[in-house]
Amino acid sequence: MGRATLLVGTTKGLFLLYGRDGWRVEGPFCDGMGINHALAEGTQIWAAGGGGWFPAGVWRRRNGGWSLSGEGFDGGVQSVWSLARDGDRLLAGTKPAALYESRDEGATWGKLPGLNAVPGADHWQPGAAGLTLHTILTDGKGGIWVGISAAGVFHSADGGVTWESRNRRSNRPGPAGALARHWEGEEFRREDEIFHCVHNMMWGAEKGLIYMQNHQGVYRSRDGAQSWEEVTAGLPSTFGFPVGAHPHDPGTIWTFPLNGDSEGRFPPGASAAVWRSRDGGESWQDMREGLPVKDCFFTVLRQGMAVDRHDPAGVYFGTNSGSVFASEDEGDSWQEIARHLPTILCVEVAVE
Repeated sequence: MGRATLLVGTTKGLFLLYGRDGWRVEGPFCDGMGINHALAEGTQIWAAGGGGWFPAGVWRRRNGGWSLSGEGFDGGVQSVWSLARDGDRLLAGTKPAALYESRDEGATWGKLPGLNAVPGADHWQPGAAGLTLHTILTDGKGGIWVGISAAGVFHSADGGVTWESRNRRSNRPGPAGALARHWEGEEFRREDEIFHCVHNMMWGAEKGLIYMQNHQGVYRSRDGAQSWEEVTAGLPSTFGFPVGAHPHDPGTIWTFPLNGDSEGRFPPGASAAVWRSRDGGESWQDMREGLPVKDCFFTVLRQGMAVDRHDPAGVYFGTNSGSVFASEDEGDSWQEIARHLPTILCVEVAVE
């Protein structure tokens, strides 16, 4: 059984959890700044955050020491919400929604203006947490996919220079310059589009395979978000935030359904369950062993679930009540490995 290090971003800094067959907690780091997302490579760690009393920026741990850089973020940037590696550069998504790059390992940042120049960008509408670029996927070949709440999914094939929307259910072309056709609760949208309030996306273990949890269900794309299929049937609700994908099996995914947008955002029936699919979302099974199944009112936020690369894969999630749960058997059973942390905003994993 391999070891793993969890990066746990909270409203009061970053915590590190070491183990897999026994866990210890270190932290908080980053001077108590709220950490929306974190990334690790070897001994280096980057932690993104800001907001409130703190300026937007990215912390970096290098050679055991921590430093904060906000150089290059526009004055209007309130916080940094997401990080990703793309070849020899780092990418960062912000609130308000924009994409930045760093060519010096996070010391300085520069905006990629093409995303905010796509048609309709001036009409993007915020989600409950604001207009945030919270998810970044890359393929190492110039392809970048981003999720923006509540503007949807966008793709660039040229490293972030030009962009196009990827919110269609199918590749069926629409009328040039067509406006949305009907009201969908929060927004107007075309008949063939998915709901634009994307909550999280993850690569599946197959070329072009992406899984997405959004405001109204779970979706699957087999063609790099050119089209989307809904795979919500069998889940107890359409609403949730995170989605996790198996690193080796393209059909295995996990999600954490909540009871609804305006009904408290806690597990249906106040009984916690991670739901797992072994067939790409065609069917689902609730996994409850070791989880609180009565009077459970916590929430798992959009960056709050992670999967390691071991075999069997370890699955982890953190809650807004400050607990971290882990499964060493791909969700069959769970144990609480940390408690009484601040509100958990993200969980990421670095395998040793």
